[in-house]
Amino acid sequence: MLAVTAFFLLFIPSFRIAYMPSFDKVANKDEIYRNGRIEQVYDTWGESVSEEEASSKSPAELSPKQGTVKIDQDLLDLGREVFYKETFGNEVFLTDIMGILDGPLSIWNIAKASLALKGKGTNNLQVELAQTITINDETFEKGEKIDTGLAVPKGGMMPIGMPLTVEKGRMKAGITCAACHARVDERNGKIVEGATNTNLNVGLLMALASNSAAYFTHTEKENIEKYVNSSSREIKTSDNKTAKLPDINTLEQEVDKTLISWPRGFFDATVDLTSNPTQVGDSFTFGDHPYSWSGMGMAGPFNGLTTLSNNVHAQGADALAQSEISKEMFEIDKEMYIGTILQNAANERFRYQPSSSKKPSSFFKDVDPNPETPGVNELVKLPTFPRVTLAAPDGLIVSSPGYKVNEQNNAVSAYQNTLVPPKPERSVSDAVMKQGREVFQRAGCSSCHAGRFKTNNQIIPSKEIGTSPTRAKALASTEKIWDTASIYAPDTPVPIPNQSLRLQIPSNSFTKNDVELGFAHNGSDGGYKVKGLAGVYWQAPYLHDGGVAVGPDENKDIGIPGTLNKGINPDPYLSMKAMVDESLRQKVIDANQSSTQLKKLDIKGGGHSFWVDKRRGFTRAEQHALVEYVLQLDGEKD
Repeated sequence: MLAVTAFFLLFIPSFRIAYMPSFDKVANKDEIYRNGRIEQVYDTWGESVSEEEASSKSPAELSPKQGTVKIDQDLLDLGREVFYKETFGNEVFLTDIMGILDGPLSIWNIAKASLALKGKGTNNLQVELAQTITINDETFEKGEKIDTGLAVPKGGMMPIGMPLTVEKGRMKAGITCAACHARVDERNGKIVEGATNTNLNVGLLMALASNSAAYFTHTEKENIEKYVNSSSREIKTSDNKTAKLPDINTLEQEVDKTLISWPRGFFDATVDLTSNPTQVGDSFTFGDHPYSWSGMGMAGPFNGLTTLSNNVHAQGADALAQSEISKEMFEIDKEMYIGTILQNAANERFRYQPSSSKKPSSFFKDVDPNPETPGVNELVKLPTFPRVTLAAPDGLIVSSPGYKVNEQNNAVSAYQNTLVPPKPERSVSDAVMKQGREVFQRAGCSSCHAGRFKTNNQIIPSKEIGTSPTRAKALASTEKIWDTASIYAPDTPVPIPNQSLRLQIPSNSFTKNDVELGFAHNGSDGGYKVKGLAGVYWQAPYLHDGGVAVGPDENKDIGIPGTLNKGINPDPYLSMKAMVDESLRQKVIDANQSSTQLKKLDIKGGGHSFWVDKRRGFTRAEQHALVEYVLQLDGEKD
């Protein structure tokens, strides 16, 4: 079906197809909003307003001019549609510039692999390579099947979260929230909305692209000048001086080496010229603020959830969006930055030729589908642009023309807040649950993992938590161009009219210290937010660097090398056991440290040294009960 559709699409000037499952294909359909909770009908900068509370407020208090977002069925339906279908135009960067379909990975072979399932679901679509390629001394042969981690539900004909677009006969693939934040439960072939897609092999898929060098800002490439050689081509910089671009092939090989080292299910969504990927997070978000590992998503609608969702699209899916701040953030001239990304673009239309008379920025403006903003995605400049703020660490908000500003981000935030994880298929008695709850309290877990959502909503300094600060410091450079958070009112149409209402985001829900920890400002090493525990069964591996992984055999399936790097999924029970058992955790750390690649990526699995084991006076039965109790948590009843 997908192959036939793709064939005929090539003869249509413009067409787009994206998969959104019916509710009978969703494993947690009984828990999601249509049959479950709508606990808030308005949101004002994170203040949740219930239907009963709304009845006592005036229309002026609930106005968009106060920053209020109304949550109704239309918004929730839009949120689910955004979750599955909305790319904000990132297929241009991924396909036209990065060339994710111009290397050994072809849309035809993805279609072939989907058809070969014959209606059976998979959480790891295995796709034949269309050509032979060598990356970092590892050769992938033509016809060899690779683990993509793309998920296809039972009865589905295409991967979820990967819309296809045809434009002037050229096939393009984009990516949506669902590719990372939903997975197929292979026991029944149904989709678990909100669960981490542990299998998604992002690093390998990007390494196979023809111009993966376009993603150099997410890899360990602080000094691109060292990739200049005799083959490098000259350009004019912003101050009209002559400079040489890095050599295409040399930079491509080095970026590929880094990308291919990322474990499955890991992604680097921050632009800091450091490769610090971490496990993709879940979307069981209600009550789990502040958001992201560092807690940087603390301000704005839905307690910062909208800010986090926006940041992934504005930073993680379009490196060109940082072109206006590349000098301040990375000490890379704007022309050098754009020229490096575009000099080997897959689509000739976007491929910059240094031999032309134009500077890279002038060339890009002529081909940019959204020339009023930096980057190729559908972006809106905030009033403070190019300076960055709590509302947007890159000064931009993804919003499609025809919608209200931030409407799609707000919609997907509201939708995610309705998601409830399905109960694990584990047989746990009431007695074990009761004992686990008692151990949770006695061991002191509840001092941080408190209340219904098992979080006190605090950011803990990285030194105190004991985890490497690498990821906590990823946004430290934003301090150079920091400004007061200002945003357009949520009823502002896109494109933004002149003289539109601008609102200051209040800071009564967080402190100056929170900002310093969340963004590693003022000399801070940054911090990590206290993670809520709803749906942790669906999130293994664990910890802030995603390094605590144990497979089905705890004697040999140890750490990332013994699990994800061997195609073995971490076992939730044993991985959670390693979170509280010092002896097992040390084995995990030792296994991770034995890998040169993981050392470079700073994935260790250390820190969070809160033990519930024999040395601390807990029996094996008590440890078992604690783990089972935690794995059953869903953010509903305790």
